[in-house]
Amino acid sequence: MLLTRLKNVLTGMLSLFVKDIERRNPEALLELEQENLRKQIASFNQGLAAHAGLAERLMAQVRKEETEERELRARVTAHLRAGNREAAAQNALRLQTLASELEENRRQLEQAEESYRNLVKARDVAVSAARSKIEHLKGAINDMRMKTAMAEMNEMAAGMVSEIGGSGDTLNRLQEMVEEERTKAAGRARVARDAMDMGEIEIKEAEMNALADLALADFAAREGIALEPAETAAPAAVSRSMGSKPLTDSEQG
Repeated sequence: MLLTRLKNVLTGMLSLFVKDIERRNPEALLELEQENLRKQIASFNQGLAAHAGLAERLMAQVRKEETEERELRARVTAHLRAGNREAAAQNALRLQTLASELEENRRQLEQAEESYRNLVKARDVAVSAARSKIEHLKGAINDMRMKTAMAEMNEMAAGMVSEIGGSGDTLNRLQEMVEEERTKAAGRARVARDAMDMGEIEIKEAEMNALADLALADFAAREGIALEPAETAAPAAVSRSMGSKPLTDSEQG
């Protein structure tokens, strides 16, 4: 009893497992059914061929009996004209039996031919219906795959919208941090600019210009090139106090 129950449980679990696999892979199941259909058609065609062979044998038997019937008719007629009554009677009896057999064989042949036509028609209808159903299932599977993919994309998009919407506080904090650091950096740059000694920079620039002029003069002297005198700034006027008169030549001396 316990083993039977355990067997039923295992069978049920295996059935659920197989059903889940079939649900996940409908294309494989459909391909299996197509293969089964091909096998069934091949088996049916073999039986149909055997039935067609029986009909052919009946047809050959009917043709043979029809030929024999014509021969017996000719013999009966010939014996009657020749006055051989006994021989004519025997051939007539054989003709009567043959006619009965021929009638039965013709009836069986007609039934066999009709049965063959019906079997072919039934096969064609069944195959056509099966193929139509298979094509419909293929379209349904493709549509299912497409709709499943669309559903997954929509779910993914909805999840992304939720995640992006939920990260608003983080983005706001990040923006505040960036603005604060940018303000600090701008302040440091201004302080550094104000603390820069421009007088020293101008002195350094004048020294560099003087060294450059000396180097140029030295190069011109070595190469024998006459340099035009550089333009010099006019000397600054001596500042005077308000109300003072200009000095004379004797006073300057």
